[in-house]
Amino acid sequence: MIFHLTLSGFGQQLQEKSVISRTGALKVFMDCRCDINYIRQEIPFINYVRDVAEAQVYILVTNQNTASGGNQYTFSYQGLGEFKGINDTLVLTTYPDETSSMIRDAQVNVLKIGLMRYISHTPVRKEIEIRHNEELQSEEVIDKWNNWVIDLQTSPRFNAEESYSTLNLFNSVNISKVTPDIKLEIDFDHSFNRQKYKEDDEENTYLRQSESVDILFVRSLGDHWSAGLTWGLGGSTQANYNFNHELMPAIEYDLYPYSKATHKQLRFLYSAGYQGSNYIDTTIFNFTHEHRLRHILRIGYQVQEKWGSVNISLSGSNYLHDFSKNSIEVDGFIRIRVFKGLSISVNGQAAYINDRLNQRKGELSEAERLLRLKQQATSFEVGASLSINYTFGSIYSNVVNPRFNRY
Repeated sequence: MIFHLTLSGFGQQLQEKSVISRTGALKVFMDCRCDINYIRQEIPFINYVRDVAEAQVYILVTNQNTASGGNQYTFSYQGLGEFKGINDTLVLTTYPDETSSMIRDAQVNVLKIGLMRYISHTPVRKEIEIRHNEELQSEEVIDKWNNWVIDLQTSPRFNAEESYSTLNLFNSVNISKVTPDIKLEIDFDHSFNRQKYKEDDEENTYLRQSESVDILFVRSLGDHWSAGLTWGLGGSTQANYNFNHELMPAIEYDLYPYSKATHKQLRFLYSAGYQGSNYIDTTIFNFTHEHRLRHILRIGYQVQEKWGSVNISLSGSNYLHDFSKNSIEVDGFIRIRVFKGLSISVNGQAAYINDRLNQRKGELSEAERLLRLKQQATSFEVGASLSINYTFGSIYSNVVNPRFNRY
């Protein structure tokens, strides 16, 4: 059954006048990466505030990918002030063939339904009408694909000038089957890059190419545990692999139930297995091929709350034949609302690298370094960015005016 929410006089009044505040209307803080302008237009019977401290209801919208290639959106409503303790959670699942317009309409409908329990305690309730589509009938859903999803992608790109041309190709095939009990993903990727330079009567051509097949199988072992296997095969001219394959059984524990994954996760994953490599050029350790055992420990933490969000991943690995051949990597971002109007976002990534057994022996040419045709020796990688945002003025953000927008 589908319910439609309409406004009798209140919505019309808001469309005819430029109204900055709705006296007595619910004050809502929206924490959502969505089309907020469209939401303001379609839900004009609340006050949108810029600071969570001014809100009566805080709405957090999070999402995660579904097996079909769509998204599952979780709408978390948290009552504040006089509505403290009145909380709710609604879920919306979209499909990959749905347009952005269809998705935002569905999001608006869910938002309206979730807001009703709060609006029913405000003067605006007199302007709300609820009806349903009587023609809607129950229909049993039969999945002829049995949860299998196939995604094909190709992305050719060409650019040319008098003395330069480049051809880029990227092709991929993604096959997956995801149920509450199992997760199977098979990814085929191929990339090709060719650059040609002409100077006088001389022409130089540089190639970079890679192919890979990655297989992931995971079996659920309850609300907190899962076990699986990753198997990767491929080659890369840049990474010096003529052929490389890696087979890694793994087990994962999430401190919080997987059902809470859109809000909070603390996952510990351990994997150990075999890696076999056949190299294009002799490595710095004088190998043209080798077989090694290695293991990896990865810790992932994620939380999304009204004060902000944190996403951090820490991983470490080493080869079992020589524990000095190891690497440690940490990356993530933190977004925090410090106080009214002020928010800070920090993004960072750092890695200590001492496990590149595939590193080529000998010096790289200038072209190979500048064009990144071959992997260069390094003991670390770092990157960071910082964003500080401060706004002040009216607490309301109800007005929508798209004039002179770029898009």
